[in-house]
Amino acid sequence: MLDGKKIGFGITGSFCTVKDIIEPLKDLVDAGAIVYPIVTDIVYNSSSRFHDKDEYLAELKEITGHDVIYTIDEAERFGPIMPLDMMIIAPLTGNSMAKLANAITDTAVLMATKATLRAGTPTVVAPCTNDALGMSGMNIMKLMNTKNIFFVPFGQDNPFLKPTSMTADLSQLVATVELAFEKKQIQPVIIQR
Repeated sequence: MLDGKKIGFGITGSFCTVKDIIEPLKDLVDAGAIVYPIVTDIVYNSSSRFHDKDEYLAELKEITGHDVIYTIDEAERFGPIMPLDMMIIAPLTGNSMAKLANAITDTAVLMATKATLRAGTPTVVAPCTNDALGMSGMNIMKLMNTKNIFFVPFGQDNPFLKPTSMTADLSQLVATVELAFEKKQIQPVIIQR
């Protein structure tokens, strides 16, 4: 089903989960998808206690066979010049979620997403945010009600120490992608973690 599909894979700065997308990314490539890695400025320019940026970017290129896209100019080609069959944002931080929900396009990830949505093709998002049940809640609901946006199932990851935090179950990313190509939302979308 994914063989030959052109997929943009957007990665935003949820540093504690950026390494968690490696296996689902490999699964997409193994399924025959043509995957273009697209990152925000913070992912491109920052290391964290969870990853070394240079090693991480090299790994993304090695897995996908494509250079990592990190500028708005580079991402703009995914509009009419080279349309994608789907855009994925995993992880999707509360910051990038707020911008997407309010049509702010200030990163390569958001530019590629805007171009994909404009073309009427699906976008899959995997929320990973400490304030999903706080300030980001309204943005989640806004995106859930937006045509062609589909969610990887997500739930509270630590309800007692971080009661407003929710993260996506990235093991369900490929299944979410397959259903999103049929314009269907995987269910249940809110899960117990």
